[in-house]
This record gives sequence, C-alpha cells and structure tokens, in this order.
Amino acid sequence: MITDIHAHIFPHKIAEKAVRAIGRYYGVNMVRKGTVEDLLESGSRINVSKYVVHSSATVVEQVRAINDYIAEVQSSHPEMVGFATLHPGLADVASEVDRIIGLGLKGIKLHPEFQGFSIDDDDMMPIYEAVEGRLPILMHMGDENVDSSSPARLSRVLDRFPGLVVIAAHFGGYRMWDLSCEYLIGRNVYIDTSSTLAFISPEQAAGMIRKHGAGKVLFGSDYPMWDHLEEFERFMALGLTEEERRAILFENAEKLLSGV
Repeated sequence: MITDIHAHIFPHKIAEKAVRAIGRYYGVNMVRKGTVEDLLESGSRINVSKYVVHSSATVVEQVRAINDYIAEVQSSHPEMVGFATLHPGLADVASEVDRIIGLGLKGIKLHPEFQGFSIDDDDMMPIYEAVEGRLPILMHMGDENVDSSSPARLSRVLDRFPGLVVIAAHFGGYRMWDLSCEYLIGRNVYIDTSSTLAFISPEQAAGMIRKHGAGKVLFGSDYPMWDHLEEFERFMALGLTEEERRAILFENAEKLLSGV
C-alpha cells in the first residue's frame, strides 16, 4: 500500500493554466494535467491507495472557495484526503480553521513563495497558533532565488511552536538540502520525498533519511510536476530496507493522518 502525501489538484477550468504557471516558475516541464482524474490514472500505475490533495490560495479571497473544492473532492473520492489552504491576509483565521475541521479536512498546505509570505513572518503567527495541536501543516520548503521558505526560518517557528506538526516538503528544502541538514534533519518534523530524488544522489537521499529517522519521512510525488511511476522508481533505487520502505510509503502517513 502507498500513500502519496503531496499531490496538487485543480478544477478543470483552471488546471491547464495553473500547471503551466507552476512549470514556468520552476523551469520544469510539467508531465501531468493536474486534475483528479489524471491524478488517479498516474497513481494507479504504482497502486497508490491514498492521496493527500491540496491547492494554495494565492490571494486571500480564494481561501474559502478552495477549501470548499478540496472538501468536495474528498467527499466524492474515498481515496483522497484533503488539506485546506490558509493565507496570512485572512481576517479571522481561527474561524476558518474551525470551518476547515467541520468540513472534515485533515491538514493545511502552505506555499510561502506562491502566497507571498516568509515562514517566520509575524503575520503567520496567528495561523500557527490556530492550528497547533489541531491540524498538521504541509509546508513547501526551499527556493533557489529567495529564502522565504528556508529551513532556518522553519527552524525558528518550530522553536516557538513545539506542538506544531509540520511536514517539511522536498526533504526540508528544495535546492536547499545542505541547509535542511543543518537546521531540520534530526528535529521533530516530518519531511517528504517530493521534488528531490531527481536532483540528489541515492546515497545522499538515503543518508538524510537515516540521519533523520525513517519514521519521520513520507512518500510524496509532487504531482503534477512528476509522474508517480518515475518517482516510485527513484525511491526504490535508494537501497532502503523493506522496513524503511514500508514506513515511508505507508505506515508513517497512516499514523500521522489517524492522529488528526
């Protein structure tokens, strides 16, 4: 069994535009379509049994509509687990968090660069206060051009909010893996495998996993940026033990999501 902790989805009417914009930002040829149907087709090639799906609000006015959309997808597809969006410009964060929980969504996804904040901004503190002990946060980590999602910034937030459950995406920092090793690896934070295995060696990836502890690592595809089969093949090439693979592919996510 496999749980994909990191998959982006979009309504049909904006999927093509959204996927194209993400690919343009990262300079990556996006391989999939970004729709629910295409996600299921991609994941079926490696027998994914559960997908954590999300979409980020780039402006505050999108928050409620996106959360309603993700809740609808979760309701319609039993294999989908929805993570909501929040935004630092939201006037009443606590009320929306209550609504998110009422909708049955199981976590929050935040993307500093696309949403225009730095992880340790003062404006972000009400969000962390509202979700600490209630919902996990999947945080995009790392950027080649700016440091708004740097591992150092997340480290400061973890110091301030010890009860905050965070999944630090992309091995704790896309293109910032040395800083991830310095500030996050070994701390009480989850990391996911998404958008990393194509860029670092199997030896480096396996070393980071073992230093951090396989019990705090989650498999993520970063769909639609990558195809599930190619990400799974990269993961299987790391030379991990069967116990480590099982934990990362399924068991850790089940424990995390069952605790929500």
